[in-house]
Amino acid sequence: MPQEPAGEKPAPEGERAWSGREGARAFASVDAATDWLLGYPFVFRALAEHGAAGVLLDFGCGPGRVAAHAAHRLGMRIIGVDTSPDMLALARRQGTPGAEYHLITDGRADALSDGCADAAMCNHVLASLPDERTVLDVFGEIHRLLRPGAPLVLLTTDPAASGIEYASLRVGEPGVAYRPGQPMTVRLRRTDGTWQTMPNHAWPPATIRALLERAGFTGPTQHHPTPDEAREVAEPSHVHSRDWVAERRLPPLVVTVAIRD
Repeated sequence: MPQEPAGEKPAPEGERAWSGREGARAFASVDAATDWLLGYPFVFRALAEHGAAGVLLDFGCGPGRVAAHAAHRLGMRIIGVDTSPDMLALARRQGTPGAEYHLITDGRADALSDGCADAAMCNHVLASLPDERTVLDVFGEIHRLLRPGAPLVLLTTDPAASGIEYASLRVGEPGVAYRPGQPMTVRLRRTDGTWQTMPNHAWPPATIRALLERAGFTGPTQHHPTPDEAREVAEPSHVHSRDWVAERRLPPLVVTVAIRD
């Protein structure tokens, strides 16, 4: 059996990633050091480079921390949506000025009208989706909520980085080549130094590009941010907080940008 990181805290048996009150609290306590080096700052940069202004849709907003940073960095008004009422409750407690949060039910944010957003970000949502149909449904709802010509920026982990222990995550098992949608465990370091284990699914970059095009998005481009690039993008104190050895060897995150047709 694969060796588990010390202090492992598994998710409840049969529970979807981050569901329920305990799941929301667990997500809120994730350290996310690698994401704040190679992920979220590059999502914000991609949105800015594509002229994002006005209303930003955060699809799968979770506890709202990333949305709060996006609002500050980009000066945009946030509309956050999530399938978890518990996540939305945490997001509202962030107190982000002008932000509003809505529940997704049966795959739709029915309270929101077509074309209500000028840009969208979707961070680490695909990992919880089990098959292509479900991914296409998510992309379809984002497509509905975006105005024509608006950018969508996705942040995902690359299954090709499986088995490597990064500063705050480990995706999959060493030496395993994961197929699209295949179950793949992710381990995330918590702020208390322990690890949280969650059931996830593998979505390789090439599959994501193809599904975006099927959902009506055009020109998808992808980038694996590196620690050297992060010197110009991430917070300097965070860049210099670690040596980021694993992140330098094989950057694990993918930033995908596509345009709503």
